[in-house]
Amino acid sequence: MSRSFWAWARLLGGAAIIAVVLWRLGTGAFLDGLRVLDGGTLALAFGIGVVTTVLSAWRWCLVARGLGLRLSLKDATADYYQALFLNAALPGGVLGDVGRAVSHGREEGDVGRGVRAVVLERTAGQLVLVVVGGAVLFTVPSPVLSLLGEHGKSVALTVAAAAIAVLLVVVVGRRARRGGSKLAGAARTGAAEIRSGLLSRRNWPGVLFASAMVLLGHLATFLVAARVAGNGASLLTLAPMLLLALLAMGIPLNVGGWGPREGVLAWAFGAAGLSAEQGVTIAVAYGICAFVAAAPGAVVVAVRTVRKLRPAEPPTAVETQPPAEVAVAVTVNHDSRVRIAAPISPAVITSVPELVRIRRATVRQPSYTTSGAAA
Repeated sequence: MSRSFWAWARLLGGAAIIAVVLWRLGTGAFLDGLRVLDGGTLALAFGIGVVTTVLSAWRWCLVARGLGLRLSLKDATADYYQALFLNAALPGGVLGDVGRAVSHGREEGDVGRGVRAVVLERTAGQLVLVVVGGAVLFTVPSPVLSLLGEHGKSVALTVAAAAIAVLLVVVVGRRARRGGSKLAGAARTGAAEIRSGLLSRRNWPGVLFASAMVLLGHLATFLVAARVAGNGASLLTLAPMLLLALLAMGIPLNVGGWGPREGVLAWAFGAAGLSAEQGVTIAVAYGICAFVAAAPGAVVVAVRTVRKLRPAEPPTAVETQPPAEVAVAVTVNHDSRVRIAAPISPAVITSVPELVRIRRATVRQPSYTTSGAAA
């Protein structure tokens, strides 16, 4: 199917989730998410966003340099802010990442490698989220753990099927790398870039640290939203539900990041004996905080747009002197050797950009008499 179909499917899917939540809970929970926010809360969310954005940009630098691409932290931070703003403002939630990947690849002369660098960078963050989220959801008491206990056999079968699928992918990938086809070449390239971009000794500690700190920053923003919404539950109680919401945000069915987050928190808070409306309020407050944290991206977009629309300055005219006429006096000695009486200065030659016209001097041949020859 075409890309436009999937784009519309993701957009409509997110809109459908929001519509269901509105239908079941009304608009009050959404409006409360706006009412509970104040300047101090937004400033705190902005500060947390600065830390997480810089760490994410640094992670991107590590991966890109591991793939042999040049990327400074300053440029990476500006591009990351722009991507976050576009992800939050445009449908789909990924257009900003696509833009920074293609733009950086064009600057470096290798769009494919630029795209793969962004994919690996984002994958590293998602892997840390999946590992931490899975560990918490499977160990800490929560509605999710209760649901897993009620459907233990189904969950076990799903996990086993996922493990088998991963194993098959690894086996097929290893066999494919041994061949000489384009697929084998792509598999070898991908494996090499994963090793150099993520798993090298120079990169993996920084990538892991940045990913863990970014996840901690997202959880802190969620906790701030929960507190201003009036929820006083402990972090141990909230952590599984907040991590589940972060995992749901990775589902490609959203409208600028809205949809799955609100639906999941409404279900989780309701199943935990808390208010489903409060879950939606927390989700909305988090969404506003995340948008404020990405606000510097709007400045980056505006500045770059003005630079593109600004007319290019005309080249400065350089005054050139007319070509000089250089006279060269040439004499011929009796021994038939040519001597230049007035050599041309190198400074004169280099100062004249055009062809120098040289006047030919009259050369008189020496006269020989027969008497001189007879003598």
